[in-house]
Amino acid sequence: MTPMTPIWKQDAESVAGTPFEPGRRRDVVVVGAGLTGLSTALLLTRQGLDVAVVEADEVGGLASGANTGKLTLLQGSVLSALRRHHPARLVRAYVESNIDGARWLTGIADELGVSYSHRTAYSYAQTPAGVAAIEAELHAATEAGLPVRRVEPDLLAQTPFDMVDAVALDRQVAIDPQRLLVALTHALLREGGTLHTGVRVTRVHTVPRAGVETEAGYVAADYVVLATATPITDRGLYFAKVRGLRSSGVAFATEGPLLEGLYLAVDGETKSVRSITANDGPAHAAQLVVGGNGFAVGRSPSPLAEVNGLVAWTQHHFPGAEPVASWSAQDYESHDLMPFVGAMPRGLGRIRFATGYAKWGLSNAPAAALRLTAEITRVPRRERPDWMNVISTRFTMPADLARGGVQNLRIGWEAAAGWIGAQAAPTPVRRPVEGEGVVASRAGQPVGISTVEGHTCAVSAVCTHLGGVLRWNDAELTWDCPLHSSRFTADGRRIEGPALRDLARLPRVPGEEVEEADEPGASLRSEPDIDR
Repeated sequence: MTPMTPIWKQDAESVAGTPFEPGRRRDVVVVGAGLTGLSTALLLTRQGLDVAVVEADEVGGLASGANTGKLTLLQGSVLSALRRHHPARLVRAYVESNIDGARWLTGIADELGVSYSHRTAYSYAQTPAGVAAIEAELHAATEAGLPVRRVEPDLLAQTPFDMVDAVALDRQVAIDPQRLLVALTHALLREGGTLHTGVRVTRVHTVPRAGVETEAGYVAADYVVLATATPITDRGLYFAKVRGLRSSGVAFATEGPLLEGLYLAVDGETKSVRSITANDGPAHAAQLVVGGNGFAVGRSPSPLAEVNGLVAWTQHHFPGAEPVASWSAQDYESHDLMPFVGAMPRGLGRIRFATGYAKWGLSNAPAAALRLTAEITRVPRRERPDWMNVISTRFTMPADLARGGVQNLRIGWEAAAGWIGAQAAPTPVRRPVEGEGVVASRAGQPVGISTVEGHTCAVSAVCTHLGGVLRWNDAELTWDCPLHSSRFTADGRRIEGPALRDLARLPRVPGEEVEEADEPGASLRSEPDIDR
C-alpha cells in the first residue's frame, strides 16, 4: 500500500502552472487550486475577467483531491442536525444551494468529458440506537423537498456490513475528483485564465487596492478570493468560528461483488463506503473505497490507529480485500453548521472567501463558486437564486453560540494542556524511531523532534498562528495544531490552516537526545543525518 497518497492521484495527470509575474495586476486573484478556487476562476473567466489562481502546492493538493468522490444531497445526518437548530426555510435553502452546486458540477463534467456514474445514496444506522437519527433525517430531507425514501427491511440485509435502518436518495453521483480538477484546470487555461502553482501566499491586502503578497512577489487585483479551506487572514476571526476535522480513506482491491450504492453511517464510528468503476475512478487500481474514523485535528492519540481501524473493519466485512492506497483529508465545520461564503469583514468588499463545508465540498464548493461569482460580477439580488439571499441573511441562533462556546473552551483547555504536557518532558529524550515524533521542553520552550526517512530534526513545537503546542500525526508524519488546525511537515514547512509561517528549524543541542530510553546518560552520536 502506498502510504497517504489518494487513489485518485496515483496515476493522475499533473498540471504545471505558468511562471509567476510579480507586480502584475489582475481583475481577480483566487488563492487555492481546489474545487472552490478552480470553479470560481472558470466562472469568472467566462464572464470576461482576467483571473489568476495562486496555489502553494499543486492542483487538488489538499481536500479537493483527497475526498471519496461522493456527490450527494443525502449527507449522513446533516439535514436533521441543521433542522434541530434552524428554521425549515434555511434548511431548504441549504438543499437548494447543493442542488445548484451539484447541477453545475455534473454539467461541467459533461461538457469537459469527465465521466461519472449515478448511484443511490444511503444514510444508514449501524445499530438500533441509530434508528432515531434515520427517522429525523428522513423527516428533515422530506421537509426540504428531497425525494428520499425509507429502505425496505429485506434490502437492509443485502450489504456485507450491519445496516439496521436506512434512508435512500436515488440518482446521486460517484466521480473521480482529481480527474475533474485536472479538467477544470485545462478549461481555465484554454479560456484565458492563469495558474501559478508552487507559490505560497503570505499576506492579503485590502488597501490601497486588494492584493496578495507571495514568496515570489506581490500581485494586485480588484478582488481576492480565498479558496483555502479556512481563510488565511484573521479578519473576521473565522478560525474561531469553525473547527478543523480530519478523516481518512483507504482504497482496496477486492475480488468480491461490488457495491452499487453510496453508503454513510449516521451512528457510531462513521463509515463511508463506495465502489469504483471505470466511469468514476481508476478502476484498474482499486474497486472499493472506505472512509471515516474522523477526528478533530491534533486531538487523536494516533491517527495511524484510525487508518488501521478502517482497514480492519473493511477486511472483516469484505474478506480478502487488500489495501492499495490510504490518505487523509481536512475540512472545516462551522459552529452554525452552515458554510460561510461571501465578503470578508473589514475587507471593503474586496476580499471574498468560503469555508465550512463540513466534508461535503463536492456540492458546497460549486455552490460557493456560483455565489462568489454573482457577488463579484454584481448580479442584482433580485436576479440571484433565492437560496443565496436566504443564506446570506441568516441569523446566529442560541445553539450556534453554545456550540461555539464549547469549542472555544476546548481550545483554551488544549492550549493549556499542550504547554503543561511539554514541560513534563524535559530534554534529554530518546531519539525518536522511524516515523515517530515527540514534544519536549528545551529551556521551557516546546521543541518537536522527529525521525522521518532516517532523518532526525528538531523544530519549534509552537504553532505560528496563535501559539498552540503541536502534536505528532503518526499517520501523515506531520505536526498538527489542536487549536485551529494548522499543519506542518516534519521539518517545519507549513501545509495548511490559518498559520502562514513555517516553524522555526532548531539546531540539535548536544546531549539533548539519547539512543535508548534505558541509557539516559548516553548522548546521541554525531551522525550525518541529524540536523545541527
